[in-house]
Amino acid sequence: MGISFQEVSHEYRGVRKKDITIALKNINLNISDKDEFVAIVGKTGSGKTTLLSHMNALILPSNGNIKIFDYIITPKARKNPKLNNIRKRVGYVFQFPEYQLFEETVLKDIMFAPINFGMSKEDAEKKAIKIAKELGIEKLLGKSPFDLSGGQMRKVAIAGILSYEPDIILLDEPTRGLDIKSSKEIMEMFNNINKIHHKTIVIITHDMDLVYNYATRMVVLNNTKIVYDGNKEQLFSSNIYQENSLRKPEVLKIIDYLNEKLNLNLDYNIHNIDELVNKLKGENI
Repeated sequence: MGISFQEVSHEYRGVRKKDITIALKNINLNISDKDEFVAIVGKTGSGKTTLLSHMNALILPSNGNIKIFDYIITPKARKNPKLNNIRKRVGYVFQFPEYQLFEETVLKDIMFAPINFGMSKEDAEKKAIKIAKELGIEKLLGKSPFDLSGGQMRKVAIAGILSYEPDIILLDEPTRGLDIKSSKEIMEMFNNINKIHHKTIVIITHDMDLVYNYATRMVVLNNTKIVYDGNKEQLFSSNIYQENSLRKPEVLKIIDYLNEKLNLNLDYNIHNIDELVNKLKGENI
């Protein structure tokens, strides 16, 4: 088991003691260290980013315990020297990439984490250049991260995480600020990392088309609690997605229309438009 939440709650406290905001309440959740592609979804303010932040001990629980690989995280774990080991195995790409970038050049920024985790400078540079080429940002290596566009900064932040090859990768709105082409490239890359290298991906997104195409497991948060944990087909076949303010993926809307108008019997095991077109060709429709 990679990550296990046991009755975890989290409170944010204001300046005054009585100013308390409950972000998570009594969360029980298990995520494997291999082969999972989990989407955490829910309306704004439901606790998604707080939940994700607990997965590499970026923040600590107010109550309950979290087991991350062999490490137990408790409310008193703040000075635990093993937190760095956790963050080596669980990488986190923030929603706002500028929070992760601070070096003079893109190359140094991508190299920072591998060096910090013990890799030699020479090997870190080779790794950074390799990842930059894979993401199509090798021409940016000599530039300052703060002279880049939002989309370029996001790719640099992703490169910085991939450079040290964590076992679990956490993504908070990874396609934010990217055009359609770049978004598809990024998601295909993470899909390959999941399928070929068997690494677990955990993603927060509001894009239900992206979720339906790539995720294999859905965790729905509402009002600080998990209200659904299961497969995507069942989620969108029920009323749960509507009750939690989730948008139905476009491919499912088209399937519903075709089933109604042409009296077809297409099921929800079709996850994108390409799959739908191929299915229709096979049915000679």
